[in-house]
Amino acid sequence: MKVFRNTKKKQIETKHMLLILSITCVVGIFAGLIFNIKGGPLNTIAGYIFVPMQQGINNTGAWIFDFANDFRTLSDVLEENKELKAKIEELEKQISDNKQDQYELENLRELFELDEKYPDYEKVAASVIAKNSGNWFSTFTINRGSKDGIEVGMNVLAGSGLVGIVVDVGENYAKVRSIIDDSSNVSAMVATTGDNFNVSGNLQSMNESTVIHFSGLKDEKNQAKVGDPVITSYVSDRYQQGILIGYIASIEKNSNNLTKTGTITPVVDFEHLEEVLVITKIKETGQE
Repeated sequence: MKVFRNTKKKQIETKHMLLILSITCVVGIFAGLIFNIKGGPLNTIAGYIFVPMQQGINNTGAWIFDFANDFRTLSDVLEENKELKAKIEELEKQISDNKQDQYELENLRELFELDEKYPDYEKVAASVIAKNSGNWFSTFTINRGSKDGIEVGMNVLAGSGLVGIVVDVGENYAKVRSIIDDSSNVSAMVATTGDNFNVSGNLQSMNESTVIHFSGLKDEKNQAKVGDPVITSYVSDRYQQGILIGYIASIEKNSNNLTKTGTITPVVDFEHLEEVLVITKIKETGQE
């Protein structure tokens, strides 16, 4: 009876040993699977789960980084654009100022050349501050008056020649009637022949073909031609002698065969007058 019990006890101990060995083997297998770097089911599962997650994280990080760079670049571009706009505005202002300076310089040069053209006459420069209605400066106001020595009857120049005559004077201003005004009459002569005639203003003909009229030209030798210069005559009692008026644009003989009429293109731009010279000497007072 005693022997049987010992045998049974040994069988139980053997089963325990087998179970322990089996568990040890299983643990060893799992340990090998877990720590196997080159392969195995767990690595395969990890590859399917963690690698895509890691790629997603990497892609998200790269996108955030690129977005931050793009945002930073956009901010830099906007700042540079703002600076460039400021520089452009500054350059445009400088160009505008330079153009204005150049324009004023050209006007002053023109006045200087005009002054040099008629050295025998003392002159005062003046600016146009008002004009009559319409396109032409047929009558206008300048910023010089009696306190500057301006008097009625003084001749006014601009461009290359005669503008008109002072007809009214205040302390700080003067009014000028130009030679294109309908009420204007100037004793003139053809510079090449010395023949005298009368030049009269005509706003209608200025509107139609930018010319004024002349009449009473005798020209007995038929020497006057289109293109000849016309100047103020020595017989004029209101205009200084030898001031250029314009050039003959057309000429024709009257029905009496004694005189000629025609048109003259003025040398002054009567559509754009800004600066003028006033001759501070009166020839004589009277009617032409």
